[in-house]
Amino acid sequence: MPKQLHQNICDKSLFESFFKTHAKNLHDFLFYKFGTHLNPEDKAQEAFVKLWENCKKVPPNKAKSYVFTIANNLMLNEVAHQKVVLKHQKTITTHHTNLSPEFLLEEKQYRQKLEQAIANLTEAQRVAFLLNRVEGKRFKEIATLLDISTKAVEKRIYGALKKLRQEIDEL
Repeated sequence: MPKQLHQNICDKSLFESFFKTHAKNLHDFLFYKFGTHLNPEDKAQEAFVKLWENCKKVPPNKAKSYVFTIANNLMLNEVAHQKVVLKHQKTITTHHTNLSPEFLLEEKQYRQKLEQAIANLTEAQRVAFLLNRVEGKRFKEIATLLDISTKAVEKRIYGALKKLRQEIDEL
């Protein structure tokens, strides 16, 4: 039995030589077994990266087997992932609605009007209004956040509502 010169494959020149010798064979093995749609180039590279990360554990005489096994397992994991993706795509159903196209168009236009009207509010009114209506905060919480009185919050929100009603009715 010949004596091994290296205990592991961590030596840079040894690893480089190993890579040059086996990279094409590994790629071809993966390509022939799984085809191109699962990126055999990427999986071959990833297998060599894993070999480099674990080089202290892998003796040179076991490196080829290690790299081919890792690459094969990576491809099998990708196949399993693709099956899950396909299964999930089949279960997703499209959402159908019974709403008429006219209603959907009107809703979209109303939303645009509302957004424009909110944008036209003063900053103080807009902040108080959005904190109340969007985030669901109470007047007292808003007052604490903004460091103002509860009456000031009420005035801002009621002012915002009045202004919104006027602008939306005009549009």
